[in-house]
Amino acid sequence: MKPKEMLATERASLAEFLYTLSDEDWLAPSLCEGWRVRDVAAHMALDAIPLGVYLGAAARARSIDKLNNHFVHEASEMSIPDLLHHVESGIRPGPWGHLMPSALHTDAMVHQQDIRRPLGRPRLIPEDRLYYALAHPDFGANPRRYTKGLRFVATDVDWARGSGPEVRGAGEALVLAMAGRPAVLSELEGDGVPTLAARMG
Repeated sequence: MKPKEMLATERASLAEFLYTLSDEDWLAPSLCEGWRVRDVAAHMALDAIPLGVYLGAAARARSIDKLNNHFVHEASEMSIPDLLHHVESGIRPGPWGHLMPSALHTDAMVHQQDIRRPLGRPRLIPEDRLYYALAHPDFGANPRRYTKGLRFVATDVDWARGSGPEVRGAGEALVLAMAGRPAVLSELEGDGVPTLAARMG
């Protein structure tokens, strides 16, 4: 499967999952600090935003965090059906999906787990997409900040990268660790875990 196809498939799996949520689930906190489940869902509709609108907001926001929060706020008054439609309209790669499909594929995977984990809704990630996410972390999350000087080793798939003290765990947990999610630290083992934990603050 090509990167853009992987991205669309990962986004589609998120949209399908969102249809299973209750009204209470939509308002539950996610692993993204300060964001509810519905806020993460809104954030995942990047390619549904017209390029000109996005660039105009980016010029005013001056930081990626402010920009992300701007579009989450814009979607805050949407009804759940409208929000679902918004997410679905961004499944097919648009300008950003064509520009950086690998990073956005991993971003979509991380954010689906940001929703699933607090809700207690585990997922068996298809192995090909898990491998791809491990090999192509989302550069927007600054993964080198967490991985530099450490060796990450997956315990459920045949994957390892880096050199130094080891951080071992399931592939899904490693993907989240490379995106700076402290929620997975208790699931990891190895001499490198204290260093990783310190980097996450």
